[in-house]
Amino acid sequence: MRTRPNESSARTHEFATVAILTLGFGLVGIDRFLISTLFPTIARDLHLGYGDIGTITGALAIAWGLAALFMGNLSDHIGRRRVLVGALLAFSLMIGASGLASGLLGLVLVRMIMGFADGAYTPASISATIEASPPERHGRNIGIQQMMLPLLGLGVAPLMVTALLHVVAWRWIFVLFAAPGLLVTWFTWRIIAGSAGVTAASVRSPLRDWRTVLGYRNVRILMVCMLCWLSCIVVSSALLPSYLLDYLKLGSGQMGTVMSAIGFGCAVGTLVLPWLSDRIGRRPVMLFGALGAGVSLAWLNSLGGESVGALFWTLFAVHFFNNALITLTVGPLCTETVPATLMATASGVIIAVGELLGGGLGPIAAGQVAERFGIERILWLPIACLAMGFVLCLFLRETNPVARAASALRSSS
Repeated sequence: MRTRPNESSARTHEFATVAILTLGFGLVGIDRFLISTLFPTIARDLHLGYGDIGTITGALAIAWGLAALFMGNLSDHIGRRRVLVGALLAFSLMIGASGLASGLLGLVLVRMIMGFADGAYTPASISATIEASPPERHGRNIGIQQMMLPLLGLGVAPLMVTALLHVVAWRWIFVLFAAPGLLVTWFTWRIIAGSAGVTAASVRSPLRDWRTVLGYRNVRILMVCMLCWLSCIVVSSALLPSYLLDYLKLGSGQMGTVMSAIGFGCAVGTLVLPWLSDRIGRRPVMLFGALGAGVSLAWLNSLGGESVGALFWTLFAVHFFNNALITLTVGPLCTETVPATLMATASGVIIAVGELLGGGLGPIAAGQVAERFGIERILWLPIACLAMGFVLCLFLRETNPVARAASALRSSS
């Protein structure tokens, strides 16, 4: 059967939109996590401790959360394109500026500006992806879009960084990644419709919008869930390199190999589990993911440094489950709960709470734990958070239209 012209045009627009938003989110991943593998080198050069590493990581997350809260709501009013392009331009410039930092204060300030730009991009890009996708492909397309952040930021970047450190200074590594961001900024301006997200109700106040989305039980639960999932990924990505080098005594090449498991595990899980949720429902996949992440992280905590392969695959499993939880939390579960005109607002509220508490305070707390009790204790905090997240998932309401219809049919019969 031939595809009608309007259907073909819609599919082309869907493909182009998801593709450019996927590339943009990949750059956000590099922007955020490139520094993680560099932390041991930067710490030696700038005389930083574990607590300083936690502070730098937490500063970016706090700025990310505040930007998501305000800029997500703004994109529901003025449209996605303006917010997306401004965010891409800002973090493309700031990633290069990271290499100019001469101490803790300079690095914190630059990372905060980057975090604000990254946080502005995230809810707007999620909503733009949902708007370009039919309901039966919400999970799949959000999975594709969200996959690129861990694939590039946590999978490819550690391998590239460990290789580049042999030929260039760490400061120049930041500069190399500024140019691709400027190119993606131009394509985003060309592809994303300027009117996306603009509504007739543009006179609504942000406070009223926030009150509205907080009236939904799923949103309130997902806010705390996001804290749990982000505590896992931020603590492990920020402090695990030091854990592997200083406690398990791995070499820098082995450390880079193990750390790349976070990115590859996140990428595969973000593709597979949201796609599965399109078919069997969001809630069962959330429960399965929380259980899998918690068990895998507890197993990782018990491993020694004898087998790099065991560390790699266990860390892969942790983030296979955990990043799918993040994707479903800020994507389909959130956006399907609220009206279409409040999608980015709801996503921004959830991201804000998760980043401010889980992403912001989590690594700061873990850094202090490492300073006072030893780096070997850092994984207990995310393990406890994942256990709490599993319990919270029991109280979620299903949002998948197919799963809800099937449940209603079983109830009526």
